[in-house]
Amino acid sequence: MSSTELPGVRAATAAVAPKVAAVRVAEGEELRSVTLPGLTLNVRSRPPARSGLPHALYVHGLGGSSLNWSAMMPLLEDVVNGEALDLPGFGDSPPPDDGNYSLTGHARAVIRFLDAAEHGPVHLIGNSLGGAVSTRVAAVRPDLVRTLTLISPALPELRVQRSAVPTALLALPGVVSLFTKITKDWSAEQRTRGVLELCYGDPTRVTDEALRNAVEEMERRIQLPYFWDAMARSARGIVDAYTLGGQHGLWRQAERVLAPTLLVYGGRDQLVAYRMARKAAAAFRDSRLLTLPDAGHVAMMEYPETVALAIRELLDDCGGS
Repeated sequence: MSSTELPGVRAATAAVAPKVAAVRVAEGEELRSVTLPGLTLNVRSRPPARSGLPHALYVHGLGGSSLNWSAMMPLLEDVVNGEALDLPGFGDSPPPDDGNYSLTGHARAVIRFLDAAEHGPVHLIGNSLGGAVSTRVAAVRPDLVRTLTLISPALPELRVQRSAVPTALLALPGVVSLFTKITKDWSAEQRTRGVLELCYGDPTRVTDEALRNAVEEMERRIQLPYFWDAMARSARGIVDAYTLGGQHGLWRQAERVLAPTLLVYGGRDQLVAYRMARKAAAAFRDSRLLTLPDAGHVAMMEYPETVALAIRELLDDCGGS
């Protein structure tokens, strides 16, 4: 979907935007900005253990950022040269100039980044929205994807879980405005704990340090003038993608994926139903399935060692490159 903003509005907004704290960089990580025509992407990386390693790209979910991969990236740095990007309008990436937050728009951003970097084919790893985006990338540009790992991918469900309905409602006009009024007095910690309750199978697994970091990131994000717009438009993009049929439907595109695929599903996922694991395993032609009964929606943050081990096994079986 295209933005309805008038030319110059984004620049004017930026000029009066409040000063926002710098994004957090974990030990051993590096950040860089990649500028493409009409698009700027923040990219998080870790120096690989040695030169010549195959490239991997991590793609986060709705409301997330490249920080979502900070726990798992070190566990794979000896087998891949990993980079995690902030999708347009998320993390430290500004909105795209065309205001396109559709699933196709996000997929196009990933494709443009990979084409510009000339890293393909890569080991593509996506969570939630990032999983749906990665599915589309692998389907339409198989030359860019060596293996595909999808963690709770946001693929269409006929019966959406009740706990996922509030997120889907963000796509409706006026809901974001109403929600911001209702929650205007909520602290960053209250907002963060709400997100953790929704996304983690067991929120008590979150350490005090991780909670502090998450609260700081929430404080930073809610000061961004485009935060809720990016959330709402991206949520609408997911809903719109769910209604597409024919060759553009996500399940049809899943059937077209040629890359060996690892599927990861959590038994306590409140956003993507655990029952979808079987359908996904049948749809992707060369797939393997990892189910984690106690995990929620972000298994790579809850059980990074387990997910990393499964990715290692996938890479080993595919020759590691």
